[in-house]
Amino acid sequence: MTRAASIQRKTGETDISLSIDLDGQGAGTRTTGVGFLDHMLDLFARHGLIDLTVDASGDLEVDDHHTTEDVGICLGQAIDKALGDRAGIRRYGHFTLPMDETLVTVAIDFSGRYAFEYRAPIANPKLGSFDSELIEHFWQSFAANTRCNLHVLMHYGRNSHHIAEAVFKATARAVRMAVEVDPRVQGVMSTKGSLS
Repeated sequence: MTRAASIQRKTGETDISLSIDLDGQGAGTRTTGVGFLDHMLDLFARHGLIDLTVDASGDLEVDDHHTTEDVGICLGQAIDKALGDRAGIRRYGHFTLPMDETLVTVAIDFSGRYAFEYRAPIANPKLGSFDSELIEHFWQSFAANTRCNLHVLMHYGRNSHHIAEAVFKATARAVRMAVEVDPRVQGVMSTKGSLS
């Protein structure tokens, strides 16, 4: 069974091609024009063992907002598409990740329903030229389009870059756990018989 998907999204603000393979090794290239976002996507692909290729162009002369938001939308849509009816997957995933002085826990449920809680504030408004508030917005866009419950909790942390990395790595590990096929699961992991 191939669990891969491709998404094309073109608006007046962005033009994005994104493809994934949930059973990959972290291969692919990430080119968004936003260096910090590329770095975070590299971390997500590697730690999630998801092959991920992103080619995006956007209105960066305005700021990084639309590109970051729309890549989050496309990544969410691609994972949703690749999971199909979600039969056979573990459904739930969680990971607590240390990153030097920072500790972040992420929990995810590919329930077919959207819920999002984000408690990983970054004191600095900028990470280089990247607006730190866009990290939360990226994951909100992802969760809404993947139709999942996503909870992000920073227990503690000081360094802004470490917090951002911990969020992306922990989410990747939680996703990796949740999308894993469990041979003991027959159909979908729900007493209702469907996920939505």
